[in-house]
Amino acid sequence: MRVCLNLAITQMVNRTKVAGDHFVDPDACPSDDVITNSTTIVNRPYGIFDWDEKTQGLILSGFYYGYAATQVPGGYLAEKFGGKWTLGLGLLSTAVFTFLTPVVIRAGGATWLFVLRILQGMGEGPTMPALMIMLARWVPPHERSFQGALVFGGAQIGNIFGSFMSGILLADGRDWSYVFYFFGGFGILWFVLWSLTCFSTPNSHPFISKKELAYLNSSVTTADVHSAKDPVPWKGILRSAPVWALVFAAVGHDWGYYTMVTDLPKYSHDVLKFNIATTGTLTALPYIAMWICSFGFGFVCDLCVKKGWHTIKTGRIVHTTIAATGPAICIILASYAGCDRTAAMVYFVLSMALMGGFYSGMKVNALDLAPNYAGSLTSLVNTTSTFAGIVTPYLIGLLTPDSTLAQWRIAFWVCFAVLVGTNVIYIIWADGKQQWWDDVRQYGYPEGWKHGPLIRETIEQPEGVRLAGHKEGS
Repeated sequence: MRVCLNLAITQMVNRTKVAGDHFVDPDACPSDDVITNSTTIVNRPYGIFDWDEKTQGLILSGFYYGYAATQVPGGYLAEKFGGKWTLGLGLLSTAVFTFLTPVVIRAGGATWLFVLRILQGMGEGPTMPALMIMLARWVPPHERSFQGALVFGGAQIGNIFGSFMSGILLADGRDWSYVFYFFGGFGILWFVLWSLTCFSTPNSHPFISKKELAYLNSSVTTADVHSAKDPVPWKGILRSAPVWALVFAAVGHDWGYYTMVTDLPKYSHDVLKFNIATTGTLTALPYIAMWICSFGFGFVCDLCVKKGWHTIKTGRIVHTTIAATGPAICIILASYAGCDRTAAMVYFVLSMALMGGFYSGMKVNALDLAPNYAGSLTSLVNTTSTFAGIVTPYLIGLLTPDSTLAQWRIAFWVCFAVLVGTNVIYIIWADGKQQWWDDVRQYGYPEGWKHGPLIRETIEQPEGVRLAGHKEGS
C-alpha cells in the first residue's frame, strides 16, 4: 500500500514530449516506446495530470509526514495495549484510504492526494514500534537476527508483490485506479486474517503449548511487573550514545532504502526507458534479492553469536556496515553504467541484496538495547529516520527536474555520502547490550547520574541495587 503509488504515478502523469519543446538529454537512453518523427507516442490514456517532477516528489514524500507523526504515539499505545490492535487498526485505516485513492485524486487533484498520503502514513506509523514490541515479547535474544529478518522481510514481499502486480495491472494502458482498488482490498482482507490469528504476547495466546510458553517466559528478556507501570525513561534514552548511533544508522538506511523504493521505478522508466510492464517486473527483482539475502545474513549472525565467534555488538556492526557501504558503492556503479540496462539492474539488485544485512544489524538493535521499551525506542529512531523519507523524494525531484542520467547521478552521490557517513557514526558508538535505563531496578543508576529518577519508587529495592552502577554503561 505504501509503494503502489511509486509505479502508478508514472501512468497518472501525462508527460508526452515533443521534440524542440523540451530539454534534450544528450545521454538519453533508447526507449521501448514507439517514436515518430517528432513525438514519443506513450500509451497512457489515463495520464490526465500535468504534474512536474517537483510536484511528484512532494506527493511521494507526503506519506512520510504522516508516518513520522504517529511513531511515538504508536510506540506508547503498543506498550500500553499490545501490538495486535495498535498495528492492526492502523493498517486497516491505510487500506481504506488506499482503496479510496482514485476517488480522492479525481475530486481534488494533487492537493487532496498529498493530504490522503499523509493520512495513509499516519495509519502505518505504529507498524514498526508495534512489531518491535511483539518481537521483544516473543523472541529470545539469540534468535533475534533470523526472526527479525523473517518478520521485517515481509516488507520486501510487499515490495516484490506490489511492484510486480502494479506492472501487470498498469500494462497495455489500463486504468491506474485498479492498482489502488487491488491493494486497498488486499489490506482489508489482511486485517481480517490478522484479527483472527495474531496475539500480542505468549501468555495471551489461547493455543500455545505449555512447553513453548515456559521456554519463552524463561528466555525472553523482560523486567518485572513494576516496570510496566513506570514512565518511558526518556531522560536515559536521550542521553544514551548507543541510541544516537542507532538513530544515525537508521537515517542512513532509510535514505538509501527510500531512494530505491520511491525512485527506482521512476529511474527505470524515465532514464533506462523500460516500458511500464517491464519496469514493474524489474523493480521487484532487487527486493527479491534483499528478502532472500536477509535470511542468510540473519542465520549467519545468530550462528556466530551462539558459537561465541563474535559478540552481539560485533554482529550488529558488521552487518550494518555491509548493508550501508555495499549498496552505497553499487548505486554509484549503477549510475555510471549509463544506458547499459543489464549492468545497471545487476548493480541495483546487488545493492538491495547487501541491504538485507540491515535486518540482522541495526534493525533489531533496539531489541538488544531496550527489550522493555523497544516500542518507544523504535518510535524515536523511526520518527527521526523517517525524515529521510520526507526529504529524499522531494530532494530527488529538485535534483532531477529533467530526469536525466547526469542529474540522477548527483542524487546517487548524495545517497552514497549519507550511507557511508552515518555508518561511521554507528561503528564508533553502537552497543549490543541491554542498557541500564531499560531496567533501572536491576541495573541501578550509573555513577554520577544527576538527572533525577526514572522510575516510580513504589517498592522497596534490594540493598545495593538502587545505587549500583551499570557496568556496560550507556
